[in-house]
Amino acid sequence: MSFRPDPWACNADLHCHSNMSDGVLEPAALADRAADNGVELFSLTDHDEVCGQQQAADAARARGLQYVGGVEISVSWGGETVHVVGLRIDWTDPSLCAGLARTRAGRDTRAREIARLLEIAGVPDAWAGALRHVGNPALISRTHFARHIVECGLCDDVGEVFRKYLVEGKPGYVEHRWARLTEAIEWIRGAGGVAVLAHPGRYRFNDTALWALVSEFKAAGGEAIEVVCGSHTRDQFRRFAKVALEAGLAASRGADFHSPGERHTELGQLPLLPDSVIPVWRDWPEFLSRQAA
Repeated sequence: MSFRPDPWACNADLHCHSNMSDGVLEPAALADRAADNGVELFSLTDHDEVCGQQQAADAARARGLQYVGGVEISVSWGGETVHVVGLRIDWTDPSLCAGLARTRAGRDTRAREIARLLEIAGVPDAWAGALRHVGNPALISRTHFARHIVECGLCDDVGEVFRKYLVEGKPGYVEHRWARLTEAIEWIRGAGGVAVLAHPGRYRFNDTALWALVSEFKAAGGEAIEVVCGSHTRDQFRRFAKVALEAGLAASRGADFHSPGERHTELGQLPLLPDSVIPVWRDWPEFLSRQAA
């Protein structure tokens, strides 16, 4: 009888960010950190960007860490920005790369407007200050402005900046139209990947709207939902395990790590998935080969 590993015991971390989007560490350094922390199955999922994928993959494999290509796509749905993670993608897929390029195209205009509004609100040198934190000039985000504001001493941490300056109704908020949900899932599936609804506990939806999102996500070809992630509480682990079961979705796990010095959960340090859900990696060859090695 052949050995089949236990997918619930796998320390998979399938959501994090490098300095190619709004993280701090280089892609290779993230892979090393994941390996040091006992991660067994890893993915770099930068926002709307795949330029760090090869570096992360090469570094992971050099450490004996199984790697799957990843991305996190920004989506406009229900008046909010929703994120869809793509896992096991071919990051060279032309349609995916073209779609991500279109999604990134509006970031510069949005960022310049954020800088203008922040300076009106009393943040000095907002544009130049944010740029000092940017690793990839094509992808400037609210997090880069937040780091500058913390550096200026106007807030204690990035979370406080978002609450005071960068969310809807605050002085630095600028609305932006991202990809459609169906588009993002189509790009991911076209690149051979699996679409995962990221950190559902972060969205300001009531139960009815959340179920509408989950239903539309699944109908469009989405296959999994993040159950255990860095921004979820333990109560939310249980809540979204139940959502996964009721919606017929697999479950994923990821720290959503950005920086060693910020509030995000450390790579590989989350609780394992509950045994009531089906891990999205259960039948992936990367999981099976890593465990069998």
